[in-house]
Amino acid sequence: MAKLNYNHQRGEIKESVIKAMVTDPLFRTRIVKSKKGKGSYQRNEKHRKAVLKGESPFKNILVRFFLNGFFKSYYHHN
Repeated sequence: MAKLNYNHQRGEIKESVIKAMVTDPLFRTRIVKSKKGKGSYQRNEKHRKAVLKGESPFKNILVRFFLNGFFKSYYHHN
């Protein structure tokens, strides 16, 4: 059987090797996201590129809404 070496981050071990290893970052609690099965569904964010740039995802819709409203009112008055 191959012997594995691990450089622990606990400094000098005085009491128990097992206590030192269990409190080492090697044994920290990790949250693993399921790749398959229950809890694995990943929603893709709509308009991810625009959101990352800091723009509102509804920017184009709002611009169209206000422009259409402006032009309709302009043509109806003349």
